[in-house]
Amino acid sequence: MNRVIVITGSTDGIGLATAKLLAGQGYNLGIHGRNQAKLENTKSVLLGINDKIQIETFKADLSDLKQTLSLADSIKAHYGHIDTLINNAGVYSVPQTKSVDGLDVRYVVNVITPYLLTRALLKVMNDSSRVVNLSSAAQAPFEPHELCSVSLMPDGVVYAKSKLALTMWTRYVSKEFENSGPSIFAVNPASMLGSKMVRDAYGVNGGDLNIGAKVLVEASLGKSFTGKTGQYFDNDTAQFREPHPFAKDSKSGEVLITILNNLVAPFLAIQH
Repeated sequence: MNRVIVITGSTDGIGLATAKLLAGQGYNLGIHGRNQAKLENTKSVLLGINDKIQIETFKADLSDLKQTLSLADSIKAHYGHIDTLINNAGVYSVPQTKSVDGLDVRYVVNVITPYLLTRALLKVMNDSSRVVNLSSAAQAPFEPHELCSVSLMPDGVVYAKSKLALTMWTRYVSKEFENSGPSIFAVNPASMLGSKMVRDAYGVNGGDLNIGAKVLVEASLGKSFTGKTGQYFDNDTAQFREPHPFAKDSKSGEVLITILNNLVAPFLAIQH
């Protein structure tokens, strides 16, 4: 099987659980993380599941937009085509909220980086490809300009705002890709799964990660997502549904896309 699926944040949590399922099904994988030792360990685990697949490792800190661009360049250097990009990496709380680019790390990792990576990888995707963005049941209205500065709001508030922003740009970008480009979805993998993020944020073990992993596999490859580009899938209710009503605010959506384009334009201008 020659299909290639790239997963950000795939050395633990839902990303790792998803990679394991995909490895078992025989898909070639591009796995990403911030720590090379963890990446090599993850590669070994996945090859232990299926030693017939090809696995490439990619190291990058996604709070740094230059590293995100380098990640995209590395992916393109390895693959002439990718079938699915799963923008899984995300953060809830961080030790230092200000990024190297002077932005809020939480918005960078959860909103801006997936946008930049998707844009930068369009050359190796076509209309049969898919982009899966990890959303959440936690969604809150935001001012698009919040993405341009460091927020003083609590982690939970910023997280909910960032996930709605991600869901919102998914909706608007899908219209651009409608005739030429990948299908793109926002997916809530299910609430309170047993990821490190949930343990750190809420102090609970959480549910079975495979609940989320299975829906990400379906979003990546399954027929039930065909023709659903731009839509939000809520795995808490196991159906496509409308996200927070703010996602339909066309004026805010247009401003959000303009801001995102302005933030990533300097990086896209120098991509290889």
